[in-house]
Amino acid sequence: MIDFDPGTAAPTKGTGARNGGDLVVETLEALGAKTVFGIPGQHALGLFDAMGRGNLQFVSSRVENNSAFAADGYSRATGEVGVLFLSTGPGALTSLAGLQEAYATGVPMVVVASQIPLEGLGARRKGMLHQLDDQKASAANVTKSQRLIQHASGIPSAIQDAWTEAISSPQGPVWIEIPQNVLLDPIMVPPVEDALAEAADNPPRVELVREAVKWLQEARRPAIIAGGGTRRGEAEKSLLSIAEKLRAPVICTPGGNGAFPWNHELSLQSWIEDRYMTDVLEDADVLVVIGSSLGEVTSNYFTFEPRGRIIQIDAEPRVLESNRPGLGIRADAGQALAALDEALAPADVAADWHGSTPEELVKESLAKVRARLESQDLAKELAFMADIREAVPADMQTFWDMTIASYWGWSCWDSREGQFHSAQGAGGLGYGFPAAIGAAVGLETLGKPGRVLAVSGDGSSMYSISELATAKQHNVPVTWLIVDDGGYGILREYMVGAFGKATATELARPDFVKLAEAFGVPAVKVAPGDVGDALKAGFAADGPNVVVVETLLKMFGPTHLGD
Repeated sequence: MIDFDPGTAAPTKGTGARNGGDLVVETLEALGAKTVFGIPGQHALGLFDAMGRGNLQFVSSRVENNSAFAADGYSRATGEVGVLFLSTGPGALTSLAGLQEAYATGVPMVVVASQIPLEGLGARRKGMLHQLDDQKASAANVTKSQRLIQHASGIPSAIQDAWTEAISSPQGPVWIEIPQNVLLDPIMVPPVEDALAEAADNPPRVELVREAVKWLQEARRPAIIAGGGTRRGEAEKSLLSIAEKLRAPVICTPGGNGAFPWNHELSLQSWIEDRYMTDVLEDADVLVVIGSSLGEVTSNYFTFEPRGRIIQIDAEPRVLESNRPGLGIRADAGQALAALDEALAPADVAADWHGSTPEELVKESLAKVRARLESQDLAKELAFMADIREAVPADMQTFWDMTIASYWGWSCWDSREGQFHSAQGAGGLGYGFPAAIGAAVGLETLGKPGRVLAVSGDGSSMYSISELATAKQHNVPVTWLIVDDGGYGILREYMVGAFGKATATELARPDFVKLAEAFGVPAVKVAPGDVGDALKAGFAADGPNVVVVETLLKMFGPTHLGD
């Protein structure tokens, strides 16, 4: 047994023998894990001691919420499972907002949290440090499932099952917690040699595919909304084929950005919040919605009133018909679209949008959007976003916090051969920079160029400013663009629009350049017109760097309120 200090429950002497922590590390390695994010903690020391005997790379964040964001970014960038180690109580609880984003967006993660010793479980108030009545219950709203492991022999199977659940659609984070003494006590279980986790099959029902094909073959004005599930299901190839067979205009949600070629003649791009696009979608006689709940943003703030029939495809059954009645098909987007594509022949009926071809409709609709923007005195904003897009290499992945630049990005960002990632799932602040750190680490682990871009506002950047230490410690190639407008810019704009004045939105903030330099991270402040050159210089550098732009960006007018 391990000796414990009776005052702190901290281990005072180890045995040198294999323990439960070794089983965790061995199983994760057998499943293909390469990197773990987190912060050490008293009850979790068995995990970290075991990592010293294994081959997992550990990236230590400074706040657990940011560790969760980093594991999320790692998974999104690499397509692999993100792994997170948490300590008991405050450490576990601090991670929850980050896990909410992963859960809302369908990011596969395995979360291993420590627990107090077995003798304190069951809501007995023994006064142990970090003790909660039921720790795993705290994670119930932000993870697919929660498991408490009380015996070391159950660790390998539990982690294998959690990994399987995390990668099975709908994907998401899965929570495991292991008491301190189960992690530390010597074990008889032999070393883990292999572990297998395969995603559960989630195909569409045959009769639903048949009915959907019937609707689509008869449609004169079909259209498609591609949500985040399209990307998670790797359904891009099937989506393109279906759209071209039907000559159906396609619009991407913020989560679906990149699922359909930006400049394709059928692409309505991502202007999902513009009323001109809402008009097109309302006029479709059959609307295919893939991997989206038709929620707040996608429905242009619930002003969307479709007149045609809806086919809704989603891996999560709770999403189906949650906002609109339709033909609900519960399935992985990749499997569902592959089945539809195989069954669909080129449309028998010529597409006709009231005398216009679909291609003409798309061209006219995009022109209307541009004209609306050009009428709103948004030249600075349009130029700023265009300069960033021109500076970012075509294959670079970008990570956007909840800031005005990101809200613009939802609509106007052409991800090209890269990927666009934002925190629109849960909408919390602080996502961009730590997620980018995780992404860069993951890409380099796979032997790929690791440089990524993170974009934050001054308000959201303060949620993760401490991660400059993480980026410096691991020499992570992240370029962090901080757009400093002196406060919570989007909330300021909302409040002025709604009440005529803003309250509690203005912020005292540091000199971001000096602060970054205090962490040993190079930084520069530039005018808005110089952002492109500054980013290019940052991309060419080694390790982390920061670009600060002091400017007040405006949002385009809210079209759901009417013209």
